[in-house]
Amino acid sequence: MTLASRLTAEAGGTAALVIAIIGSGIMATNLTDDVALALLCNALATAAALVVIIALLQPISGAHLNPAVSAVLAARGELGWGEAACYSLAQVAGAVAGVIVAHAMFELPLLQLGTTPRAGAGQWLAEVVATGGLIGVVLLGERSRQVPLPLLVGLYILAAYWFTASTSFANPAVTVARALTTTFAGIAPLHAVWFIVAQAAGATAAALLATTFAVRESAKRSS
Repeated sequence: MTLASRLTAEAGGTAALVIAIIGSGIMATNLTDDVALALLCNALATAAALVVIIALLQPISGAHLNPAVSAVLAARGELGWGEAACYSLAQVAGAVAGVIVAHAMFELPLLQLGTTPRAGAGQWLAEVVATGGLIGVVLLGERSRQVPLPLLVGLYILAAYWFTASTSFANPAVTVARALTTTFAGIAPLHAVWFIVAQAAGATAAALLATTFAVRESAKRSS
């Protein structure tokens, strides 16, 4: 696939993911005042969308949909750093486009500055855990012969919505998008910055751990 085709897939896929995240959050809060039920609806829609998007786009661009994934693969030599930068720009652009489309569907102002406070050590640690877990699933899940990677990623995100204090943003591009909405999925822009820092830390830790696993496995084979 040409770089242009891959970037189009990354932008479109990330836009579709953000539409699912924000759109389902809006729909859920329109239908119920029960926050737990709204979160469940949001999580299910996001996870389902992820499975479909990754399955469709993986043969085209790898379906990273996430600058953290692209950066880790570049650090592992599986993607050029220039390509990773282009992927990240496409992902952020697609995420912003997704916000606009989601707002337009529900006849809301197209761009808003998020107001939902999501700050504190617990929230930041949650993003380290959420992103580290996601990167671990991506790097180790490719070896699974029993469960396809798209399903592994979708199931992990579905679970992480509930076991993390932050509801698992785990994606810098999606975090930027969620800073542009005042709806259920939103986040205040200043708090989004610290989420992205935590995501970078989680991705780095997971990449180092996965490298350790690979080294140990290689050592066992050679012995």
